[in-house]
Amino acid sequence: MTGTLGWLRRQLPGIVALVLVTSVFLIARLPSYSAAQTATMASKFSFKPLSVALPGGYAQHSIRQVNKDYTHIDAWISSVGAAIAMNDLDGDGLSNDLCLVDTRTDQVVVTPTPGARSGRYAPFALSPGALPVNDHMAPMGCVPGDYNEDGRLDLLVYMWGRTPIIYLAKPGAAKLGADAYQPTELVPGKNSTNGRYTGPQWNTNAATVADFDGDGHDDIFIGNYFEDGPVLDPTVSGGVHMNHSMSDAQNGGEDYFFRWTGATTGAQPTATYEKLDNVLPKFASKGWELAAASNDLDGDLLPELYLANDFGPDRMFYNRSTPGHIKLSLVEGVRLPMVPKSKRIGHDSFKGMGVDFGDLNHDGIYDMFVSNITTSWGIEESNFQFVSTAKSQADLRANLRDGVAPWQDKSGPAGTAWSGWGWDVKIEDFNNGGELSIAQATGFIKGQTDRWPQLQELATANDELLQNPFWWPNAQLGDDIGGNQTLHFFVKGPTGRYIDLAPELGLAVPVPTRGIATGDADGDGLLDFAVARQWGEPIFYQNQSPPTGAFLGLRLTHDATPVAGTLPAAGSPVTGAQVCVMTHDGRKFIARVDGSSGHSGRRTTDVHIGLGPNVTGPLMVNLRWRDRTGQIHNQDLELAPGWHSLKLGQQAKEK
Repeated sequence: MTGTLGWLRRQLPGIVALVLVTSVFLIARLPSYSAAQTATMASKFSFKPLSVALPGGYAQHSIRQVNKDYTHIDAWISSVGAAIAMNDLDGDGLSNDLCLVDTRTDQVVVTPTPGARSGRYAPFALSPGALPVNDHMAPMGCVPGDYNEDGRLDLLVYMWGRTPIIYLAKPGAAKLGADAYQPTELVPGKNSTNGRYTGPQWNTNAATVADFDGDGHDDIFIGNYFEDGPVLDPTVSGGVHMNHSMSDAQNGGEDYFFRWTGATTGAQPTATYEKLDNVLPKFASKGWELAAASNDLDGDLLPELYLANDFGPDRMFYNRSTPGHIKLSLVEGVRLPMVPKSKRIGHDSFKGMGVDFGDLNHDGIYDMFVSNITTSWGIEESNFQFVSTAKSQADLRANLRDGVAPWQDKSGPAGTAWSGWGWDVKIEDFNNGGELSIAQATGFIKGQTDRWPQLQELATANDELLQNPFWWPNAQLGDDIGGNQTLHFFVKGPTGRYIDLAPELGLAVPVPTRGIATGDADGDGLLDFAVARQWGEPIFYQNQSPPTGAFLGLRLTHDATPVAGTLPAAGSPVTGAQVCVMTHDGRKFIARVDGSSGHSGRRTTDVHIGLGPNVTGPLMVNLRWRDRTGQIHNQDLELAPGWHSLKLGQQAKEK
């Protein structure tokens, strides 16, 4: 018996490996849907592609100038930056304005959504005005939010080569245009020499807005990718480095929190923040961030934070903050039999590119979807569809307090594990059918020469070589890595397994995509979406899906009268407010006012919940929010399906 046990012990690693390989094989061979079933599912969606109007007069290019040490991988360095956001910037009551980054011109553009009412103002590019700039920086993203709390939506622009700029809306502006915004430093200080920017060379690729300390005011998280340095300066050599590992890199840019401390309005509005340098432990603060998402998961209205990191483990944090003091603690997934290390939160070795929250199984607890690199015969990791295993929100809270993240990856059996080189992701109900779909951007660099073999060699190289860009294989203009990969549109089928309907819906355009923005641009109750393409024109998809079910739409703003001005004001969104809807047949739906989760795409701050068919009459709606003093409020309402605008103060009241 002792000999048998010893033999089994020696063979255990091989047995486990065999079981895992067999499991993956069986998952990959799970039954798919028939052509008839696929056609039926596709018939419930319809999107009309429309061109996005852009300002003219700007020189276009197809690749960036980079540090001399990066010249042979300039296509790789040029692979990010396309970004897009939807919101109501002109106060007309609709999320029909876009803020986008066009990498071809390196401009941050504000433009109306195409379709009805598209001629309200001419597209324009934001101008930094008197703020110092130089030729070695590029915008990477745009985050709408009311940063000075005057009831008008402002724009946070983050960049490579510079600290972020907040463009504060001027109340006296007669129409939307470049002069309607006051550019303001997020990080004030001496940062110019002879009028040119010489301040910190941040290289930011992630940002999210949330009231992290629970004082009633929105704070800002900034996640940097490269460490500070002249990544985009072609006049210098050196001062830059790559990741020191493909699976556990902790030498990226520093992360920062900015706690709101005050603001003014008027002709020269201001917003001031306290920069906090050491909220996260050093090893977690130096990941290579490509995406961030914040959301209250345990019901205390303090938002948790998920960071998607390239070249190593993602990080998830439980919020233990108090007003005036931001405190986050690391949480991780537990090791379970037959679950690989890289399928656990906080222990993966994958290339995190995007993240979003949504309740995928209607248990009243948020699940998560994380994009990774999932290319067959390339780098085949997997996406993560992290589904909560907590029994209740109280159980979830207890787990998080103990440092445990109770979510398990179900992407394999769900059919969402493999898609391509994944980026931004948005979880939404696009046809009001009562089930959430998953829209995902994919693709890397488009060209004619396949460079996957060289990339595979790099992925297996000695970590000691990686940090020096000299050892990286060529990736230049004309090279291709996943360049024909397309947008994915995962829809849950009758068996619970998802299917990508992008080909059937005309969404599978072979151009690398980056950011996805969602919102109801025309007020018809169906979510439209816009897509930022890397080195390609952005595209807007007008939702023309057939009526499938009812919906509840909420525009939730703070109970304060916006500062008077020429243009109407949308109101200050109650970032982080939580909504729970109970239908008369016992189904539960949850959603929140999102503070910009994702990679480079930003959904509107409106709340949209698809309810499915056969829903009529008043809905039981529970609202939970913090007012401007940080006080928590909890209120039950009866609301009819459709759009509602509510002011949230001591009580919720319809506008």
